[in-house]
Order: sequence, then C-alpha cells, then structure tokens
Amino acid sequence: MSKKEILIVDDEIDICHLLKTILKQKNFNSSFANSLSDAQKALEEHPPSLLILDNRLPDGMGIDFIPYVKEKYPSVKILMVSAFDSSMDKNQAYDKGADFFIGKPLNRDVINKAIDKLM
Repeated sequence: MSKKEILIVDDEIDICHLLKTILKQKNFNSSFANSLSDAQKALEEHPPSLLILDNRLPDGMGIDFIPYVKEKYPSVKILMVSAFDSSMDKNQAYDKGADFFIGKPLNRDVINKAIDKLM
C-alpha cells in the first residue's frame, strides 16, 4: 500500500517545513507549493489525497481556489489554514467546500487531529 500524498500550499516556507515534518512523522508523503499557480501545476501533475491550503497567498486567496479544486479534483480533501479565523472566515471556507478549517498559529496537536479526521 502506498503512502497518501499531501500538498501543502503556503507562502511561508517555515510553515511548509513544519507541516512536512509533522506529516512525515505520520508516514505521509508531502510536497509544497508557495502560490496558487504552483499549486495548480502540482494538482495537474499529481492530485494529492489532501490539500492543506493557506488563505492569503501572493497570487490570490486560497478560499477562492477551493471551488476550482472541488470541481476539477472532487476526491481531494481540503484543510484550510488561516491566520484570519473568525467565524465568518470559517463559514465562508466551509460554504466554498473546505473539509476542515484551522487557524494559525498552528500546533502539532491541532494539525494531527485535523489530519486524523480527514485521512
């Protein structure tokens, strides 16, 4: 059985490395993209099981990328992460199709619980 793939989309390199380390400890393969355009290319090449998606990226809002992912890759689960985690932001993410939402700053326990729920 092969490992499940996870794509991390965040423009903060330290967040990408933190998530990659946590995911490796849980025996997941992961890669990262630092923009929506790079994420789109990565999805076309190899759709993951899970997309961890930041909201504010250099070339747009992750929340606006959710419908694209859900339409083209309906089996991909989306874990939205954002420093802006008001109830309005969460509701908007869920309305657009996010499967789970966590606020920053991230910590290992919250990430593990979200991954366990989605995978």
